[in-house]
Amino acid sequence: MKKIISMILCVAMVLGCVSAFTGCGDKDDDTLVMATNAAFPPYEYVDGDNGFAGIDVEIAQAIAEKLGKKLEIADVEFGSIIGGVQSGKYDFGMAGMTVTEDRKKNVDFSDTYATAVQVVIVKADSQYASFEDFYTGFDEEEKPTGVKEGIKIGVQQDTTGDIYSSDEPKNWGFGSDNVIQYKTGADAVQALLTDKVTAVIIDNEPAKSFIASNEGLKILDGEYANEDYAICVQKGNTELLDQINTALKELKEDGTIDKIVAKYIK
Repeated sequence: MKKIISMILCVAMVLGCVSAFTGCGDKDDDTLVMATNAAFPPYEYVDGDNGFAGIDVEIAQAIAEKLGKKLEIADVEFGSIIGGVQSGKYDFGMAGMTVTEDRKKNVDFSDTYATAVQVVIVKADSQYASFEDFYTGFDEEEKPTGVKEGIKIGVQQDTTGDIYSSDEPKNWGFGSDNVIQYKTGADAVQALLTDKVTAVIIDNEPAKSFIASNEGLKILDGEYANEDYAICVQKGNTELLDQINTALKELKEDGTIDKIVAKYIK
């Protein structure tokens, strides 16, 4: 009986490695596995029957080619990317990801490959002209003192838009009680269209994509936050990080990244 149980356990372990192909130490050395959340146009999205597309997808493909590797993309929830990279399940994460001090505790980041701006989307007939209108007033240091009653902010869970807006008003947040988290930016925008939230905070380029595909929305004047995008790798994996940084440097110098960005952002 013990031998049978032992055999069953061995088979279970083998099957576990097959189902989690990137987490059992037997990765294909010729393949780089990129974790992303393909619901963030124009950086990453699913292009019908053509598969994955977007700025991050094409830059990642160019990096893989520089390293003589095949690129494999794992489309996962944004909030699981860092954990998957941290555990070694994925080689790197690339999903319009901003470098923050909290994230740097768990993963290492490459050099910046793009800059982004957080903006606020509202309905076209909104009474608000700026996100500053969401606050009740400001102190002598011109910091917000409170949030107006009824203000609800929609965000994609675990993004910097979520982090910033969930902070206290004195830090230009709206308080976690006034923030509603959604799995994707598209879900947050849908909530705005159905009046479940007052506004959506998200990166500028995805915001423009959502505006273009949904009537009756607009972007408020002013930038909510500025940030840099980078690629995350497992903490301490200096070999891969150096390879990615070298590839990024070459792709910047030969104009490849500019061409990719120009293809998606006019």
